[in-house]
Amino acid sequence: MAASSVPLFQFLLFLVLSRAVYSSSEYLIGVGSYDITGPAADVNMMGYANSDQIASGIHFRLRARAFIVAEPQGNRVAFVNLDACMASQIVTIKVLERLKARYGDLYTEKNVAISGIHTHAGPGGYLQYVTYIVTSLGFVRQSFDVVVNGIEQSIIQAHESLRPGSAFVNKGDLLDAGVNRSPSSYLNNPAAERSKYKYNVDKEMTLVKFVDSQLGPIGSFNWFATHGTSMSRTNSLISGDNKGAAARFMEDWFENGQKNSDSSRNVPRRVSTIVSDFSKNQSRLLDIAATYKSSKGRSVDKSLLDAKVRVRNGSKRRFVSAFCQSNCGDVSPNTLGTFCIDTGLPCDFNHSTCNGKNELCYGRGPGYPDEFESTRIIGEKQFKMAVQLFNKATEKLQGKIGYQHAYLDFSNLDVTVPKAGGGSETVKTCPAAMGFGFAAGTTDGPGAFDFKQGDDKGNVFWRLVRNVLRTPGPGQVQCQKPKPILLDTGEMKEPYDWAPSILPIQMLRIGQLVILSVPGEFTTMAGRRLRDAVKSFLISLNSKEFGNNLHVVIAGLTNTYSQYIATFEEYEVQRYEGASTLYGPHTLTAYIQEFKKLATALVNGQTLPRGPQPPDLLDKQISLLSPVVVDSTPLGVSFGDVKADVPPKSTFRRGQQVNATFWSGCPRNDLLTEGSFAVVETLRDGGTWVPVYDDDDFSLKFKWSRPAKLSPESQATIEWRVPQSAAAGVYRIRHYGASKSLFGSISSFSGTSSAFVVV
Repeated sequence: MAASSVPLFQFLLFLVLSRAVYSSSEYLIGVGSYDITGPAADVNMMGYANSDQIASGIHFRLRARAFIVAEPQGNRVAFVNLDACMASQIVTIKVLERLKARYGDLYTEKNVAISGIHTHAGPGGYLQYVTYIVTSLGFVRQSFDVVVNGIEQSIIQAHESLRPGSAFVNKGDLLDAGVNRSPSSYLNNPAAERSKYKYNVDKEMTLVKFVDSQLGPIGSFNWFATHGTSMSRTNSLISGDNKGAAARFMEDWFENGQKNSDSSRNVPRRVSTIVSDFSKNQSRLLDIAATYKSSKGRSVDKSLLDAKVRVRNGSKRRFVSAFCQSNCGDVSPNTLGTFCIDTGLPCDFNHSTCNGKNELCYGRGPGYPDEFESTRIIGEKQFKMAVQLFNKATEKLQGKIGYQHAYLDFSNLDVTVPKAGGGSETVKTCPAAMGFGFAAGTTDGPGAFDFKQGDDKGNVFWRLVRNVLRTPGPGQVQCQKPKPILLDTGEMKEPYDWAPSILPIQMLRIGQLVILSVPGEFTTMAGRRLRDAVKSFLISLNSKEFGNNLHVVIAGLTNTYSQYIATFEEYEVQRYEGASTLYGPHTLTAYIQEFKKLATALVNGQTLPRGPQPPDLLDKQISLLSPVVVDSTPLGVSFGDVKADVPPKSTFRRGQQVNATFWSGCPRNDLLTEGSFAVVETLRDGGTWVPVYDDDDFSLKFKWSRPAKLSPESQATIEWRVPQSAAAGVYRIRHYGASKSLFGSISSFSGTSSAFVVV
């Protein structure tokens, strides 16, 4: 009897303590993160619609990062932030199918949001509508599969790590990470409205800090508007751009003990102990390095390809930080302004042209002409602001968890608008169409031919070209005015739909924080109108519950993608954003109208009709991307052999670059998801080599190439710029990869460079 009472007492004590933890923390909180880098070769990148921008390596890896916040016995919401250009309808559909199979009705379209950061440096081909996969030669199954799987895995991690915890919100202004790239369009908004705002872009970052009741901080997600276009339309390395960089910096900063908010110094690295005093033993280090020559490439077991620096440490959670997108439609990270590349003079203000040509007008990032440096600078600015908000976040999110969701047919939506003389009238949205100004591109990535932004007329020649695909009817022309229609995508159905008609809108609530999930890119003023309308409407519905501390954020490019949403006045100007507002001049008003319906349902606890279902077009997808046929090497050469080695007895200082080139296979053979193609290793006691940097580090680049387009031979160059955080010691570079035989079998391989010294 006495012996059995001890475990009973412990069990009762556990229940009491658990109840105390739940009551003090209020929510269950979990976070997760998973690799979604995808094919690092041959695949067109999504964003610039530049058919020449083909992936050929990795700047740093892409990830899906998720959080779940749940009431212990009630509602829950899941939010996933993708290092991808945007969310995809078919991806969302398939993720939800997987979640239903695993969890039943716990996670559905209503309470799961999937949002993209809008990097223009990730593999394309994972969307289902024709318009968005033309340049990727159709659907790319590898791109699609890795994103779907990564989202699912990040949610699984978050779900399985749910524990009692709290969420805190904070916000502040970041002044120099974005400029308005269509200022003439913004100026067409009413002067009285513009006078309410100090800037012509939103400067506010809103951050949520997640704290485990026992383990402490476990993550943070923030929303801030700036485009993922620090990397240019000619870049070919997969990259999370400025927001992905900020996430990498912040996660490393936290794992480093939160010691320094300088991204070049915030990564902890194992310190070598093979000699005691580096300053007095440089010759000794060189002698040690000289004994480690480049290795012959060798076959390795696939399980050995998981060499990564950032690995889970037993049951310890890894800190997850996401930098989410907001109303970035007209916000560029290229903060130095726009200039003509032929003359160096500023571009034309109204049309962003140079002597009438849009192709010559480019925005310059703060690191110009180095796009990698621009990415680092804009990423670091967001990271430093997030650190400030994180450290000072004290306002606790308290109250209900809630959500609302609806599918709407935006091609034919009744919208109530005010009449000029008073009263109101009902108008309609239109089937999707893109204007001539769309083809001009933006100052982040100009278009081609003789298109220009602000064109509200079009021209005869391009109308004739358009009519080969489809001639818009008089009703569509009238509905879309003053947009001159270049592509009538909403009415183009061959070989399947070119653009979406049915779109999801969604509202998530975590206490006094409300997230508006929108399936596109709202401009600055469009986002302000939506946020302000929803906020004031929620307060009017229940001022006691929401009061003055209600926080409303826009999560852009969420759940699917439908291009831009400009204000009615910006639409009239027909710059790029207005010309890319698909559903006509009343698109924004339609969003505001429908989000108010979600707000009413959220406050009153109603269940809205599900609405018309978006199509599942997976079985109709066409892919014209050629598969990898075979990999080969020159006679007498093995995969993984060094082609160009680090010079013998080399010494490098921090800030210098080390290069090594290996004979390789196509990265599409094995994506090495949650692995690495490139690793920097350091020598430890006993001759053990330990990975300290990999292709998820900002300091390391993995570059892959073929000597000719159809050549079966390829090589991988690994570039490591020695960071300020690197410890002195002996290092070498290792390449992992996979090759495909003529018979279709895949073999993994590895090779190392000669050792070198960092002092």
